[in-house]
Amino acid sequence: MIETTTDDRSFPPALAEVARVEFVYGEEGEGVDFEPYDAFDSAERTTDWLRHWTGNHELDGDAYRIFGQDGTGGLAALWFARPGRPLSEQPVVFMGSEGERGVVAGNLSDFLWVLADGIGPLEAVEFGEREARPNADPELAAIAERHATTRRRPAGQIIDEAAAEFPTFSDDIDALCR
Repeated sequence: MIETTTDDRSFPPALAEVARVEFVYGEEGEGVDFEPYDAFDSAERTTDWLRHWTGNHELDGDAYRIFGQDGTGGLAALWFARPGRPLSEQPVVFMGSEGERGVVAGNLSDFLWVLADGIGPLEAVEFGEREARPNADPELAAIAERHATTRRRPAGQIIDEAAAEFPTFSDDIDALCR
């Protein structure tokens, strides 16, 4: 388990803005299945979730800041994989309700660009979405333009870069499971 250097639970302004956007999944699943929160889950709730998700009741959830979910209960979180770095520089991960997991973006700014292309955490990890969707919400692009500190790149490139930077994420999660 990666140790964190802070228990920072202050919600980033960019995520607060994302939380005000209505994500529409659509009858055919053509939208984004994402329900952003307006605050991080508590440390206690995060620990409880991680213990149940892995079956390992010795873990704590300190390495994660959960900020949203999909319709099945899969969770999106900032993962403290870079000790000593600010919350906004930590990767965004998705851990699905059926065990799916993956790194969505290398940092919060890149995650905003993924959302701007109309791709949510579930779509990136479970369905392998990489191409910008034609029905992407322009409000999400505007949020990314206001808050992102990284340059805009296609969602597929961002997702692939994050997976390459953290290639053992899934294996590391497997090692935590009991």
